[in-house]
Amino acid sequence: MTNNELNKTLKAFGKYVVDQSKAELEKDGKGGGELYNSVSYNLIQEANAFLLEFLMEDYGIFQDKGVKGADPENISPNTKIRGQQAPNSPYRFGSGSKRGTFKTFAAKMAEFAKNKNIRFRIPKGQKGAGQFKTGNYKSMGYVIAKNIYNRGLKPSYFFTKPFEQAFANLPDDLLNQFAIDVENQLTLGIKK
Repeated sequence: MTNNELNKTLKAFGKYVVDQSKAELEKDGKGGGELYNSVSYNLIQEANAFLLEFLMEDYGIFQDKGVKGADPENISPNTKIRGQQAPNSPYRFGSGSKRGTFKTFAAKMAEFAKNKNIRFRIPKGQKGAGQFKTGNYKSMGYVIAKNIYNRGLKPSYFFTKPFEQAFANLPDDLLNQFAIDVENQLTLGIKK
């Protein structure tokens, strides 16, 4: 039994979620990166079932759901962003199976700081305010990584929002398409 209408509906669902997820990443300035390029879907049709899977880089789930900070009280007093960034996230820095080293994380943040030209500056009220201070990107990467590790990573819901929107509209369409497929199969059987 082929389910052409059901297949079309699930493909449209998958395409919508992927397209909207990528649009959300673009809004956040993350278009064209590894995560953006990795977001996709795969529809597998078996004898009596459909399997729709969504694929993305491993860290995509952390970007989507956010990550609780290890210790929000232990952030730099100079930071503008304070407090727990993802209090409802199921993920927390320093726990779980996705273990990386802090050194690796700091190196990634140093690369990020270099790409975005984020550097230390002399604070307002001091001589030379606004000018760049001494310190390299490795130092900046360490400061950024330490603050993110302690305060957490705010959820973006770049995948969750489009998925929930598409899913809310799916049941009626899904049932209708399934009914059309059954009706077409019956009509085909009667004609034969």
